[in-house]
Amino acid sequence: MIIKILGSGCKKCITLGENTQAALANLGSEAQILKVTDIAEIAAHGVMSTPALVIDDKVVSVGKVLSTGDVEKLLSA
Repeated sequence: MIIKILGSGCKKCITLGENTQAALANLGSEAQILKVTDIAEIAAHGVMSTPALVIDDKVVSVGKVLSTGDVEKLLSA
């Protein structure tokens, strides 16, 4: 599984990354987490507001910081 955190590296993006790591740990799952800060690559995903969460090239959240529980639900789906 490849998870991408799309954003400029702001506090919200960092928090989403931390919550994603915590969700993976809680579920006992492993994934590669990539932080994408390149505006062109973010736009290529069709994302216009950050932070955004992408799981296996599918955009699952845009413009908000998901809680650890919310990320767990997305990963379990």
